Amino acid sequence: MSYDLILKGGEIVNHDGRGKADIGVTNGKIARIGDLSQADAGEIIDCTGLMVLPGVIDSQVHFREPGMEWKEDLQSGSLAAVMGGVTAVFEMPNTEPTTTSPDMMTDKLARAKNRMHCDHAFYAGATNENSGVLAEMERMLGCCGVKVFMGASTGSLLVQDDEGVERVLNAINRRAAFHSEDEYRLADRRGLAVDGDWTSHPVVRDAEAAIMSTKRLIRLARKTGKRIHVLHISTAEEMDILAANRDIASVEATPQHLTLEAPGIYEQIKGRAQMNPPVRDAHHRAGLWRGLEQGIVDVIGSDHAPHTLEEKAKPYPQSPSGMPGVQTLVPIMLDHVNAGRLTIERFVDLTSAGAQRIFGIANKGRMAEGWDADFTLVDMKAEVEITDEWSASKCGWTPFAGRTVKGWPVGTIVRGRSVMRDGALVGEGLGEPVRFLEALPQA
Repeated sequence: MSYDLILKGGEIVNHDGRGKADIGVTNGKIARIGDLSQADAGEIIDCTGLMVLPGVIDSQVHFREPGMEWKEDLQSGSLAAVMGGVTAVFEMPNTEPTTTSPDMMTDKLARAKNRMHCDHAFYAGATNENSGVLAEMERMLGCCGVKVFMGASTGSLLVQDDEGVERVLNAINRRAAFHSEDEYRLADRRGLAVDGDWTSHPVVRDAEAAIMSTKRLIRLARKTGKRIHVLHISTAEEMDILAANRDIASVEATPQHLTLEAPGIYEQIKGRAQMNPPVRDAHHRAGLWRGLEQGIVDVIGSDHAPHTLEEKAKPYPQSPSGMPGVQTLVPIMLDHVNAGRLTIERFVDLTSAGAQRIFGIANKGRMAEGWDADFTLVDMKAEVEITDEWSASKCGWTPFAGRTVKGWPVGTIVRGRSVMRDGALVGEGLGEPVRFLEALPQA
């Protein structure tokens, strides 16, 4: 047998468990998994000593294009992704202008073509005025679904009232993703912000704002009979609420909320720790880990949301919320694997198989014959210090700077083509739109 590419001698982790095997790739698809010692290939990558994982999918990033390209753009954001071992990203609609019309979705896809280094999909943004076009948008090539902001964050997108959320849910058929914080409570509490004191951020945007919103969201999803995906859960209580509603609700956690802890992180890195919903205290962090251990968490998303250091240096509450994360998702979570907080099999479920299930991705998220040949190669023994200088994002910093982690991405392969090898970009502009089962083109 002859293949385009063989990944040789690595330890693979897939639906069948983990063990030594070779992988043969033909025409961008996985053609064979097993002993390929007698086969040849146009390219052979020696994976001895490495783990070969299904390509990591980051289902929540903000790449800021169009309108805020000084923070990030599709090209630089996707560079950060592949440098961190991520093979596909779902990008958010709170750009300027927002991705709230079919024309803007088409515009984003055009901007991505031949510029993004990883595969990609874009969320359609919901407003109080555009429910009439959402059904069309969610069927478009490269659309991963509809995103709704119930609480104000970066940008102008906001659907804060029950009637607006219900109107959006009634208009669509696919699973909708939600930023779940209660805007009415946030507005009432803005006066609690202490000038220059970032430890007041989780007081202003308190746990109850998230809990109230998620309870409302569950009620509205049941009323309309629709599926919801609740993003960046930050409270222990929401895990219990969502565990009781698994038939309609899926759950995302972020590496930041699982790793960083208030109030110490705000005292240590100040505005760089500010995000929405906030990094919270030890009680909530422990609740998130319990949710992950109990299988309540479906996916890990980075919520990569970069701002410049100059913007972040503004005194609270003038400083913007959001932090980069797409490049650190893999190393931070692999460090948790090595620390015994989750297994490598659970990591794979959270970063590839989970996204495939929740969003209905066609041909990605599983290491099996016939599926896209997307792989993240990792060295589980490598100990590396994360630095700002390593960041490929335009913002040039990471909240994890100075942290030494064990477990490191050393290769990113997208549809059988190497994009990153040993920290170097080796394939440019190869990204294509992700396809979804509920939006496949009709013959």
